[in-house]
Amino acid sequence: MALGSAFALPAMAQTSVQVTGVVDTYLGSMKQSGDAGRTSSVNGGGMTTSWFGFKGTEDLGGGLKATFNLTSYIRSDIGAIGRFNGNETFFSRDANVGLRGKFGAISLGRDLSPNFLPSVISNPFGDSFQFSPLILHKDVPLFNASGWTNSVAGDTGWSNEIMYTTPDIGGLKASINYQFGEVAGKSGKNNVGGNLIYFNGPLALTAYYQKVQVNNPMDLSPNNVQPATNIPFASGMTAARQTAWFVGGAYDFAVAKLFASYNQSTHDIDLKDKTFQLGTSIPLGQGAILASWANTKRDGVAVGMDLKRNTASFGYDYNLSKRTDIYSIYMYDKITQQSAGNSFAVGIRHRF
Repeated sequence: MALGSAFALPAMAQTSVQVTGVVDTYLGSMKQSGDAGRTSSVNGGGMTTSWFGFKGTEDLGGGLKATFNLTSYIRSDIGAIGRFNGNETFFSRDANVGLRGKFGAISLGRDLSPNFLPSVISNPFGDSFQFSPLILHKDVPLFNASGWTNSVAGDTGWSNEIMYTTPDIGGLKASINYQFGEVAGKSGKNNVGGNLIYFNGPLALTAYYQKVQVNNPMDLSPNNVQPATNIPFASGMTAARQTAWFVGGAYDFAVAKLFASYNQSTHDIDLKDKTFQLGTSIPLGQGAILASWANTKRDGVAVGMDLKRNTASFGYDYNLSKRTDIYSIYMYDKITQQSAGNSFAVGIRHRF
């Protein structure tokens, strides 16, 4: 009888496991502001960082479901795991398990940080870490003569996290995120934040707030500057804490979808970033014309001068099918006292 029950239990549960992911690769001629020269290459992740993995749910009855996500970034141009060279873990995109029901959802492990979804929803290039002006300013450091560091600390995913997401209430969802520093006593560095996302027909509104101590990338020194520019390299003085907030949204007028956002980050080393972004997506044929511009103003004692960065992208994304699209993009990039950058790319993206 016990043996029969053991075999019967799995048959009673409604279980679904999905192999899923995105492969995105582009051919480009790239030059960002501050680069010494132009680089022609085949790179991964033009419109979306390539990834693959497993997602699953089990129906526990009474509206309650168990969920899991195990997904890994991949550099589709060379077949390597992760987003960059280094010691990024295998399942660095998602590694979590949780429950979902009428109460909302809760997950434990590595999951989204508060800043990711609001910024993706509020710009026409989505989660493009190569060509979205907003994402480039927020999340991507430049390892070149500019010494430009990303303005939002803590990454787009948090490890050792507990995340609670409310149920949909009239189009509104909220999440509360807490990342544990996992250090004994009260000396641990913890991240905390939350976001709001609202959908109502053609309107989308987003916002987030976060206080970050763990994995803070801001590392600036007024005493370590580049010759003849007075622009600091990203080294020397390390920020221990950052507070960041963001508001954004989009409205679909059918003939065009408009996007706008504003975010601000403040560090404990007297450094402040303010980023304003505007964009549009205009349907054309089986695709859309995409355009976006972002401006960041950086000031404070930590940089020794006021810096400005302006980045604009213009492109066309054409849908070959529901799963596959091809795109062509031009991007302009300029940082104070640095050479301007101009990049061109064509790519293909497939979702599975």
